[in-house]
Amino acid sequence: MTDRGNLPRGRAAFWLVVSLALAACDGDQSALDPAGEDASVLALLFWVMVAGAVVLFLMMNGLFFYFTRVKVRSQSRAVARWLIVGGGIVLPVTVLGALLTWGLTILPDHRQAGDGLRIRVTGEQWWWRVEYWPEGSDTPIVSANELRFPAGRRTELILSSAHVIHSFWIPALGGKMDMFPGRETRLSLRPTEPGRYRGQCAEFCGTSHAWMAIEAQVMPPEAFAAWLGTEARSANLPATAAAQAGMALFNREGCGACHAIRGTPHVGRVGPDLTHVGGRATLAAGRLPMSIEALQAWIVQPDRLKPGALMPAYPHLTRAETLQLATYLRGLE
Repeated sequence: MTDRGNLPRGRAAFWLVVSLALAACDGDQSALDPAGEDASVLALLFWVMVAGAVVLFLMMNGLFFYFTRVKVRSQSRAVARWLIVGGGIVLPVTVLGALLTWGLTILPDHRQAGDGLRIRVTGEQWWWRVEYWPEGSDTPIVSANELRFPAGRRTELILSSAHVIHSFWIPALGGKMDMFPGRETRLSLRPTEPGRYRGQCAEFCGTSHAWMAIEAQVMPPEAFAAWLGTEARSANLPATAAAQAGMALFNREGCGACHAIRGTPHVGRVGPDLTHVGGRATLAAGRLPMSIEALQAWIVQPDRLKPGALMPAYPHLTRAETLQLATYLRGLE
């Protein structure tokens, strides 16, 4: 006898499993919530493969049920041969061949030349060096840990690595591409939906691999052009006494040996470019939100927040000094 009291419980368990399975289908780092032309193609490919897998699952289990529960008797050699040749050779070759052909036809779209803008991204330990190369320009606009794209236009990405293998991936905008030391790989993206999206290094690259994120923002073309013009300018001059004291500390502590700030004598290339660091959404490649408090914490103990980080700690600075230095950096927008 069926226990009807267990039906609601079973139904609830079923919907709980479905909800958990679909929980990752939405969000700023979901390949199943596409915000670009390339990601939409990959999402379609995924759903087609899922549908095919479901059909194959039902067919195989349907045949198993039919021959073990409905038509329970010895089968002829012809039927056995048809099942082996048709189900084991013809069907898999046809389905996999069709998927492979379709997949190969969409690959060239992800290698198209851009509409003028090129962005060079270099994987460091553990952050991203970003250089914007507008069409016709022979001088890059240098940034770090954040990418901005014009909506509706195809942007070409030139990818490389400084030390170890990384993998560049912004799931909502397109597929992933590996980055190798001493070699360039290329990827092009055509985002369509303005908004903020999160990317991640998708190849284990060392101690702080999990803390190597990248913020991506898709903007209307006019807003992007205005932002890029601002990004190309030199750093803002400190506007307050605290920021001026912070700039003096930056000079005194030799921070310019590792970091560059355009419009100042600091031209270091070991660490991220800090010209407009205060205008970024996050600090240390997504490790912290951009705020004065986060900047203070990072200055004092970067190795604790991001194990293996090459930036030295400055525990000898007083709290007042770290506040001044953080105020100066936060003002670089």
